[in-house]
Amino acid sequence: MKQEYGRSLIEIVGAIAIGTVMTAAAIGMYRMMRENNARTIADSQLEQIAGDVKMLLEMRGDYSGVSVDYLIKAGALKSDKSPLGGDQWSVVSSADGESFSINLTELTQGECAYFSTAIPKWATSIVVNGFEVRDNSDRCFSTPTNQISFIIE
Repeated sequence: MKQEYGRSLIEIVGAIAIGTVMTAAAIGMYRMMRENNARTIADSQLEQIAGDVKMLLEMRGDYSGVSVDYLIKAGALKSDKSPLGGDQWSVVSSADGESFSINLTELTQGECAYFSTAIPKWATSIVVNGFEVRDNSDRCFSTPTNQISFIIE
């Protein structure tokens, strides 16, 4: 009897299918890790912005007049690029000047959920899509139109 060498077509197709599934899983994991890394960096940047605003304006006694442009001119921000979400972000003082808010717009549902699960240590409260977050209720939209305001006193 003659001994055969090589692989059958079924074995080759099976190996390719397994490789395809493993590649798809790896790409999904990479995307998830990249998104989590971007959120972590944005959280760090937001904390830095909050600290810079406090340092710049706390001695004055109120936060009136704070804005992204003011922070750029003061050297606290390098550019007006949003840490996360759309370009229409802002830093605004309250009407009485006692507090200020960092407002992010055009967040995805995942980004919104990431920031609204718990109030960061540097913020006093969070407002998600117009509702103050008091519990773990989900106020995030499924579309990338979410808005979050971090209130800092």
